[in-house]
Amino acid sequence: MTDWVRRALTRRLVKKGPRGKIEFQELANERLVYVVKFSLGMAGCLTVLEVTSIVFLHDWNHEIFAAITGLIGTVTGIIIGQKA
Repeated sequence: MTDWVRRALTRRLVKKGPRGKIEFQELANERLVYVVKFSLGMAGCLTVLEVTSIVFLHDWNHEIFAAITGLIGTVTGIIIGQKA
């Protein structure tokens, strides 16, 4: 598994059986992986847009920053909720 988003959303479970510990992985839903990838990509694009606004307009855009904050909070909530 070279996909780091899928690896981050995969649950690793250990259960005790009669012959010892059994380790297995519960893979993440494909739609969840795509939503997280899209959200991270959009957060990156919005960050570039904010930096461009600062460099060229010498002004901090509050609306773009609010969108970045919302997306990062959403992605963090998804990852924490999936791991629990």
